[in-house]
Amino acid sequence: MDGTITAELRVGIENGVATITFDRPAQYNALTATMLEALTKAFVDVERNKEVRAILLTGEGKGFCSGQSLDDPALAGDGGKLDIMRTVEARYNPLLRKMLSIEKPVLAAINGPVAGAGMGIALACDLRLAAETASFSTAFVRVGLVPDSGLSYLLPRLIGYGRAMEAILLSEKITAQRAYEIGLVNRVCAPENLLSESTALAETLAHGPRALGLAKRELAYNTFVARSADEALNYEAQMQAIAGDSADFAEGLAAFREKRPPAFSGQV
Repeated sequence: MDGTITAELRVGIENGVATITFDRPAQYNALTATMLEALTKAFVDVERNKEVRAILLTGEGKGFCSGQSLDDPALAGDGGKLDIMRTVEARYNPLLRKMLSIEKPVLAAINGPVAGAGMGIALACDLRLAAETASFSTAFVRVGLVPDSGLSYLLPRLIGYGRAMEAILLSEKITAQRAYEIGLVNRVCAPENLLSESTALAETLAHGPRALGLAKRELAYNTFVARSADEALNYEAQMQAIAGDSADFAEGLAAFREKRPPAFSGQV
């Protein structure tokens, strides 16, 4: 799967990291139906690929992703109206579910402006690194729509209800520095260093234990699903049972006792 899988999306695999690149730079990587379908397929493929242990998502050119292309012919519905709901249900929702559930760390290297559904996709990544020149906008209300692509679910959990409401209702531009201050991104980098720093972090995660994927699963469940502390504690015990029975735990324990760096395989 290494290489271009459509004219609008590239996938490369190196050192355990699958780098997925939006490739419509002239349109600031606005999303089309073929792009979304290819992106979902790419995540399905890398989930099955044992060589891939971390995923890095970025954009070609000056922008990360400007959201849904409203000129995409695939949006057309009956009577010439745009059928937004069909696109959300058929293309965005399967993609977001896969990104949130995949047991491999997903990082976003946000190289420029991100808006609308592009912001939803960025928030579905586990870690976000942004160039100093990046900016964020929810954008939906500017065209008379409400947030989709997981934005209304993820944004308040990242930055709180009040700030999320402000970001959605006012749809103002959020600078990279402000995004860092409110917890929207994890790190801010010089533009020329963004890809190298993001790749280095992804490679570090790619050489980590299977427990990274389990920890992602545990944290997501206990943040978004668990209804009580007791349920969260029980789920922690379940995940720990899986991690404790893994080859990576045996290797980590041996390395600790032998006072050497562990060589994790990322396998059960």
